[in-house]
Amino acid sequence: MKMLLFDFRESEKEFFETREFKDIDITFIKAPLNEDTELTEEQLRETDVISVFINSNLTAEVLARFSNLRIITTRSTGYNHIDLMYCTRNHIAVFNVDHYGEASVAQYTTGLIITLVRNLLPAYLGMKESSINQVLYEGRTLQNLTIGIIGCGAIGSAVAKTANFFGMKILVNTYMKNPAVSDFVEYVDLEKLLRESDIITLHIPYTPEVYHLISSKEFEKMKQGVYIINTARGELVDIVALYENLISGKVKGAALDVLECEYLAVNNDNLADEIRDSDGKCMASALLTQKLLDMDNVIITPHIAYNTKESVHYLLEETFNNIKDFSKGMHTNQVC
Repeated sequence: MKMLLFDFRESEKEFFETREFKDIDITFIKAPLNEDTELTEEQLRETDVISVFINSNLTAEVLARFSNLRIITTRSTGYNHIDLMYCTRNHIAVFNVDHYGEASVAQYTTGLIITLVRNLLPAYLGMKESSINQVLYEGRTLQNLTIGIIGCGAIGSAVAKTANFFGMKILVNTYMKNPAVSDFVEYVDLEKLLRESDIITLHIPYTPEVYHLISSKEFEKMKQGVYIINTARGELVDIVALYENLISGKVKGAALDVLECEYLAVNNDNLADEIRDSDGKCMASALLTQKLLDMDNVIITPHIAYNTKESVHYLLEETFNNIKDFSKGMHTNQVC
């Protein structure tokens, strides 16, 4: 079985150095897979399996280049970067990995919250530039704030437990109550969460039904000076509306580990050309990202909330378990 593993990172080397993979011939490619990826005719003809991360963009045009592709395994929980309709029509099995970043993403989310609320970023920049202004660094103590958590699965509940440790009031909007946190959270509808939360953090998967779940009308309902945290999926937040509310001061700070049209911004030396060739939605997102990066009250990181040694190794272990299961007629973690 021949496999192409795209978006291979240095942090994954140790996993492969300490393991053998019988019956799988793996070719490692550092770049993501998209329409510009150059592959040999032999690779396009003989590849059975491709493994990708969210930086890849697997459109029908990209996938149609492969003659005998049988399996796509994404090293992520989300799979909106893969054309599932094409895969279904062409009998290509698609697998994802669930529950790989519960602790790491929750811990990272907490770090982002503290960084924003305690104004660590402007304080650091002030020290770096020898221009210290104590007034700008005044923060808030967490036990006096209300956190609104959208989604209460493994990650959302882990964030809730940390917030409870800090003594915060916790509002949760979720389709299913989680008994692990029910004793100390209040389950509310989205409108109440938006209206009463000082900090709003998102922890739900992306589906077309929740595209721009947080947009202009949602920002209108929020408190003045709210903080927004997104370590879930970029498509959940309308970045245009976010930018407008940061400029107006309605949003006091934002931390984004994920972006809409994320493949444009990651490891892309030709961003300007890509923006011109993309649709209007992606163009607006990419251009506004550049403006957000210039704001002292905004933190943007390159989708690394999950990125610990333990989570990466779990991702890879499950990726190869998915392939092995499929060869045995099992369909664990199969999306389509």
